[in-house]
Amino acid sequence: MPAAIPSPDSLVDVRDLCVDFRGMGASLRAVDGLSFVLGAGEVLGVVGESGSGKTVASLAMMGLLDRREADVTAGHFRLMGREIRPMDESTLRPLRGRDIAMIFQDPMSALSPYQRVRAQMEEVLLEHGDLGASERRDRCIRGLIEVGITDPEEVMKRYAHQLSGGQCQRVLIATALLCDPRVLIADEPTTALDVTVQAVILRRLGELARDRNMGVLLITHDLAVVAGIADRVLVMYAGKAVETAPVQELFERPAHPYTRALLGCIPRMDGPIAASLRPLAGRPPSLDEIPSGCAFHPRCERAESRCALEAPEPVALGPGHSGWCHFAQESSRTGEERP
Repeated sequence: MPAAIPSPDSLVDVRDLCVDFRGMGASLRAVDGLSFVLGAGEVLGVVGESGSGKTVASLAMMGLLDRREADVTAGHFRLMGREIRPMDESTLRPLRGRDIAMIFQDPMSALSPYQRVRAQMEEVLLEHGDLGASERRDRCIRGLIEVGITDPEEVMKRYAHQLSGGQCQRVLIATALLCDPRVLIADEPTTALDVTVQAVILRRLGELARDRNMGVLLITHDLAVVAGIADRVLVMYAGKAVETAPVQELFERPAHPYTRALLGCIPRMDGPIAASLRPLAGRPPSLDEIPSGCAFHPRCERAESRCALEAPEPVALGPGHSGWCHFAQESSRTGEERP
């Protein structure tokens, strides 16, 4: 896969990441040859429907998949220039929370119902440092204030069920940032939150990436979410990358029919909403029924016979812009009307 060339400030460099799940006498591939680079101070949006492999790829990077069920391989996985073997617990455990952290998708299930917020936050500091009790408390208070919690001492006394969804999400973000990680994986960090809270949290993530020179991998199913925060976008379908581009380039010159279909699901303000919305027909394939050739061809309006027979090779369309489609050049030409 042609991807951004690693630079001296690249924080993550992944090549040919594959994840296979074992079970019922078969092996199912959930991530197939994924490659990308994440730079310091950059927000990379990873977009796709449920089942596209976004979360599985992030859990594989964190070493959080069950070894009894998953096989993870990669050409290489470099974190801040250091080669890391996927699923190597002895190597990854000291790095998780300190160098690379993750905000999980559901804050109510990510937080323990049996411990107060303070105990859960301090657990990270106890794992990666030797701060005293008062220092840990002060660090947690500063972290909560940084993500917009106005009464941090009161919040730290509470259990998760005593907080709102927005407060729980802010607690997760603050906890992930306590040890100043260089890389932050945010998996659907605003799911189920109202739009005003969503906008505040997304804006804060972008500010933190710039202020701390931190790389953020933002996983979402919604292209509208990445429009205002991401620097680059990686679109996934059926476990593979289908397009990658700078965010403005992706919106102006989408090359893959799947990207165009996702854009067509976003309401537009320059015409009647009913006329502008184009629902994406069909549904993503299950892992045991991945179509041959281009996996998107059964749902693609412009598919031809070769699409069912030949897997498309990546087509370079400009600086940092590649599309995995037999018609990528034609689809992305300047002036083509966006769906």
